[in-house]
Amino acid sequence: QVQLVESGGGLVQAGGSLRLSCAASGRTFSRYGMGWFRQAPGNERDFVAAISRRGGRTYYADSVKGRFTISRDNAKNTVYLQMNSLKPEDTAVYYCAADFWSDGSSRWGEYDYWGQGTQVTVSS
Repeated sequence: QVQLVESGGGLVQAGGSLRLSCAASGRTFSRYGMGWFRQAPGNERDFVAAISRRGGRTYYADSVKGRFTISRDNAKNTVYLQMNSLKPEDTAVYYCAADFWSDGSSRWGEYDYWGQGTQVTVSS
């Protein structure tokens, strides 16, 4: 069982930055590929970024490439999402998720555990 708790969301102006964190419980964090997804009102949950178990491979949605960076610190059981050059269309609830023994996936159905989400609002 893994519990995930996101933090770092908030209100920011367009062009600004935020860093999201996702802290995981347990001692098996390094066995999980990790992902970030987001969901805006009325929309489906969309893939944002994913990272392999040891952090050597990362994957991004086209809409965030070059602006967002996913990273992890297995010693701290934490995955991060650095978001730069934010746009109003980035406004959503952001969720982190854990996928057992995976090296990262863009498919939300493959993830085993989810956090409660953190709101990110980008004003124009």
